[in-house]
Amino acid sequence: QQKIGRNSPCPCGSGKKFKKCCGK
Repeated sequence: QQKIGRNSPCPCGSGKKFKKCCGK
């Protein structure tokens, strides 16, 4: 399970928010 908030920075290193990047 991911424990990352959708508004947190994406852990993939893109610098985007998680919901706009890997959190689809």
